[in-house]
Amino acid sequence: MHSRPQRLLHVIENLDRGAVETWLLRMLRHARERNIDLDWTFYCALGRPGSLDQDARALAAPVVSSPVPIGHKAAFVRALRAELQRGHYDVLHCHHDLVSAVYLFAGMGLPIRRRIVHVHNADESLPTPNPLKQVLLREPMRRFCLGLADRIVGISDHTLDTFLGGRSRRSGRDIVHYYGVDTARFRDVSGDRIALRRKFNLPHDALILLFGGRLVPEKDPLFVIEVLADLRSAEPRAFAVFAGTGDLADAVRAKASKYNVASAVRLVGWQSNMPDVMRCSDWFILPRPEKPMEGFGLAVVEAQLAGLRLLLSNGIANDPLLPTAVFRRLPRAAGSQAWANAAMDLFAMDPPSIQDAMSALDRSPMQMDRALAHLLSIHG
Repeated sequence: MHSRPQRLLHVIENLDRGAVETWLLRMLRHARERNIDLDWTFYCALGRPGSLDQDARALAAPVVSSPVPIGHKAAFVRALRAELQRGHYDVLHCHHDLVSAVYLFAGMGLPIRRRIVHVHNADESLPTPNPLKQVLLREPMRRFCLGLADRIVGISDHTLDTFLGGRSRRSGRDIVHYYGVDTARFRDVSGDRIALRRKFNLPHDALILLFGGRLVPEKDPLFVIEVLADLRSAEPRAFAVFAGTGDLADAVRAKASKYNVASAVRLVGWQSNMPDVMRCSDWFILPRPEKPMEGFGLAVVEAQLAGLRLLLSNGIANDPLLPTAVFRRLPRAAGSQAWANAAMDLFAMDPPSIQDAMSALDRSPMQMDRALAHLLSIHG
């Protein structure tokens, strides 16, 4: 007689196209393909539909939206507690860093066997515009998480240690878990450079400096415009493609006009065929400010699987770099000309081997079977 799988509640923002949510669905889909029985439910704190809700339901994972926004704290806690009682969950897996303290509070006193705080970035920000509240609440919420959670899970060494706030790791309780990465998405792409350039209205011989991600201050897409302007002085075939959306989209366009490179900039939004976009590009750039550092940088891993040369700031840790990476890491303070020079130096080198990158990832903790087994051990 088989025992039932653990009932697990993932508390997330909502099932949209963020890195956390797409990773969770990727792991659930992989488990289904391996005939591993998981009983997962997604509880969406934002309380609004997400573009991936139907994907989750197609994988037999219920999606529950909070009836009240998290800003209504008391009502939100009551609603989450009611769901925890209704569902008789064995595991509460919280994905909101310091804010996970709210979810742990909702579950206090309930017979939940495992409580997990999963830390996905090192920003340590809280959902309040009041800087004084940010300061006053940060440490109490950290202590609450460290005291009530059975597991603190970080997506990188740096992320975990930042959340621990100088405390030593506790064996078996404070854990680094790397995202599982599906290499199949990068094995079956066309790599048709001419077709992609036609799609984005670029010259057939354009060299693409790719920014893939949210257009937000913590990714610093505006600096890419400065780099492009200097890069085009040495290599007029260089164009910048921004694959993503965000609040800085208009600012990127305005800066491109100011630097007289508007005709060499394409804002193409989120791309469903991102592996193909990467495969057909020439550089991947991520100039994130050094503080706070990037939590992990999944796009950095994917860019390597696509055979891209990497231009990275010191705000990118070593965790997402495979041994096969061809990259330059520069301080932001070095300025755009130094970054443009580094791009030219990289372009003079042979592109990294895609096959070698695939093999390196298959030997890493990010390999899908290995990552899934580790994730399930955290729930155990």
